[in-house]
Amino acid sequence: MRIEYLDETTSTNEYIGRYVGARENVIVCARRQTGGKGTKGRSFLSEEGGVYLSALVFYENLPADRAFEVMAHAAVAVCRTAEAFGAAPEIKWANDVLAGGKKLCGILIGNAVKGNFLDYSIVGVGLNAENDVSALGGIAVTLSEAAGRRVTAEEARERLIAELLRPTSFADYLARVKFLGREVTVEENGRTYRAAARRILPDGRLEVGVGGEIRRLSSAEIGLKL
Repeated sequence: MRIEYLDETTSTNEYIGRYVGARENVIVCARRQTGGKGTKGRSFLSEEGGVYLSALVFYENLPADRAFEVMAHAAVAVCRTAEAFGAAPEIKWANDVLAGGKKLCGILIGNAVKGNFLDYSIVGVGLNAENDVSALGGIAVTLSEAAGRRVTAEEARERLIAELLRPTSFADYLARVKFLGREVTVEENGRTYRAAARRILPDGRLEVGVGGEIRRLSSAEIGLKL
């Protein structure tokens, strides 16, 4: 797979789009981003010292209803990267990776569908390595802090690339989800309620119990607070 390294770009997810027409699998990395984006169009702090990369991956005959596997694979790759440096990450459904209850990275995925199949995905990952996250008000943590020693952006980046290229399974994802069996707060369609987190289905939906009712929720529908 081609790997391209940049000093700076607005967004690796935007930059990598130039390779779509060539239908080539590519990873693009940047030392910093000036216009990084998170979920729901939020800005993503991307100062030097973090890992900012996007992977463009094309598929053959991958059904669109298995799109959750793309997200799960990215989350597991981040967890394996953190574990390699001695940290103890966990996944908060659907794809937030936490360490010590604080956000370690952001994952943003765009999927292109043809008919009933995935054509390609752009998988963007912003991983805090040794960058300053103090401006985020205590909700984020760096890999260096989680590991208890300095982990450079270069070390974290190369490990993350290696992990993105390794296969993962749904079992690998579930093994790093720790909140199942607990009560959680669900924010859905403008209302908030408590529910018992039961299981995550292979298609990525979260099954919860509310009273005597079972609900199956997609990540697009809810916000989850542990």
